[in-house]
Amino acid sequence: MNIYSLAEFYKNKLDYVPDNVRKNIGHFNVFNIEDFIQNPSKPIPYRRKDYYKISLNLGNCQYHYADKSIEIKNAGIVFANPMIPYKIERIGQHHAGYFCVFTEAFMSQIPNIKEYPVFKLGAFPIYELTETQVADFKAIFEQMTLQIGSEYAYKYDLLRTLVLQMIHKTMMLNPNNALPQANHSANQRITSLFAELLERQFPIEYAQQRMRLRIPADFAAHLSVHINHLNRALKTVTGKTTSMLIAERILQEACSLLRHTDWNISEIGYCLGFEEPSHFIAFFKRSMDVTPKVYRH
Repeated sequence: MNIYSLAEFYKNKLDYVPDNVRKNIGHFNVFNIEDFIQNPSKPIPYRRKDYYKISLNLGNCQYHYADKSIEIKNAGIVFANPMIPYKIERIGQHHAGYFCVFTEAFMSQIPNIKEYPVFKLGAFPIYELTETQVADFKAIFEQMTLQIGSEYAYKYDLLRTLVLQMIHKTMMLNPNNALPQANHSANQRITSLFAELLERQFPIEYAQQRMRLRIPADFAAHLSVHINHLNRALKTVTGKTTSMLIAERILQEACSLLRHTDWNISEIGYCLGFEEPSHFIAFFKRSMDVTPKVYRH
C-alpha cells in the first residue's frame, strides 16, 4: 500500500496539479462533494494519503479506517490524517456536503496540530451530527469556499482559523476528547514514548516492510529502561501489559492487511514479525477465534 499523494488526488479528480502542490509547499483547498458525484472519476483507493482531510458528509456512507469500519447514516464530520489508511464507500443515491484538504506545511503555524484528538494515532474521528450541528459546520465550509476564491491578502490566515474552529467545534461534541492536560509523571512519559515507538512501525505499506520492534525487550532497550520498569509504567497508565499492547496493535494491523491487501498469509505474517506462517495463524486464531483465511473471506 503506497501513499496516495495530493498530486495524484488532483490528477485523478480534476486532471491538473496546482503549482504549490508540485513544489511541495503549503497547500489548502475546499470542495463541494456534489461536484465530484456529478463528474465521477476513479475512486480513491484504500491507502494512506500524504495530506489531511476534513469532510462534512450528508448522506449514507461507510468509512473504512485502519482496521475499523463505521457507517454514517445521515450526516457526519470526518477527520483523516496522513498516518492512517482509509477509504469511503458511498451507500444509496443522495450525497452532498463539503471537504477540505491541506498539507502539514499549510498548518505549520499550528505546531501541535497532530496532538489534537481528531488527528491522533489510534483515534477513530468520525462523528454523527444533528441538523443544527450540520448547519454550523456547513456555514464554516461555505465561509472557506468564499475565502478561497477571494482576493483578500490574508485569506490563508483566515482559512487556518476556520480549520481550527472546525476542530474545536468537533471536540466540543465530545468533551472527553478535549486536549489532555500536561502530565509530566514518569509513567505518563514512558507510556507516551512507548506508544510513539509502536505506532511508528505502522501502517505496513509494502510486503517487504517488517516490524523491527517486536517484543517488550526491544522497546525497553530503545527507551533505555528496564523491562520491568516499562511494564509497570504501562500497566499503571493503561491497565495493560507491554505484551498485551503490542499484541493488540499487531492484531489491528493484521486485520487491516487481510481486509485491504491481496498479500498472502505468509507475507502478512512476515511483515508482522512472525518467523513462521503457522505462528501467525496460531496468534490470529487465538485472538479472533478464526483463522486469517476465514477472516479474509
